[in-house]
Amino acid sequence: MLIEEHVPVCAEPPVRLFTARSTGPADRALLVIHGGPDWDHSYLRQPLERLADTHRLVFADLRGCGRSTTGLPQQAYTPDAAVADLLALLDALRIERTDVLGFSYGGLLAQRLALAAPHRIRRLIIASSSIPPVPDNAYEHWPEVAQLQATGNAVWADDPEPSPELVRADALAGIPANIWRPEACPEYRRRLEQVRFTAEWTRPYLDGALPPARPQNSVERLAALGLPILLLHGRQDMTFPATLAEQSAAVIPHAHVAILDQAGHMTHIDQPEAWLDAISTFLD
Repeated sequence: MLIEEHVPVCAEPPVRLFTARSTGPADRALLVIHGGPDWDHSYLRQPLERLADTHRLVFADLRGCGRSTTGLPQQAYTPDAAVADLLALLDALRIERTDVLGFSYGGLLAQRLALAAPHRIRRLIIASSSIPPVPDNAYEHWPEVAQLQATGNAVWADDPEPSPELVRADALAGIPANIWRPEACPEYRRRLEQVRFTAEWTRPYLDGALPPARPQNSVERLAALGLPILLLHGRQDMTFPATLAEQSAAVIPHAHVAILDQAGHMTHIDQPEAWLDAISTFLD
């Protein structure tokens, strides 16, 4: 059972993050940063909840997401603001140092968090994301990717007004591109049905007003930190190529890579046991 509460993290503008946490040991905290970003954290609870007894799990909906504060001015939705919220959350929960798992877009925020406050991070897991930018020709050897991505993006083809319903439709349309094993699709669809989608971040993104989340020169800067990093990836990821994780691990000291076969972008749903085993091994 997780403790759910709203935690104030910013006074101007007022922001409260919806947070779910376990009662495991505080010196074994694991902060989980979801992707989207107009999703909530719920699709990541499993299989991570199995670590609740041995770790202080901290799931948080980012500002503008899920059950956290919404309706902020468009300029309030920035990667730096999200990172500041997470640091304030750690302060409010009296967690001095934590492991961090960032998933997809959350993996980019996790990198920013580590660079902004490396003394607060024990170990860093970048899951289904990447440290270097994705090249334009990343999938030229895999033509089916472009077709599947186009199917998902078709939701926005007529330039509609962003809404939570459209963000949900986009997520559902992206199932074939994000799940590799057909038998895992029903479970993924079930989780998507439970996600509280918003469109707070989509609006500035479509307007071209959302700053990039990926830190500049992130490979070199993370390498200089000497922080233990796990690059956890699905071999068939169609959003961030698995080869980028392998390339990063080759040049970043203390970086480890775990590439899971028969797994797409939602690796934790395609291969939950192997995904959790990789995390447990890295954190122990």
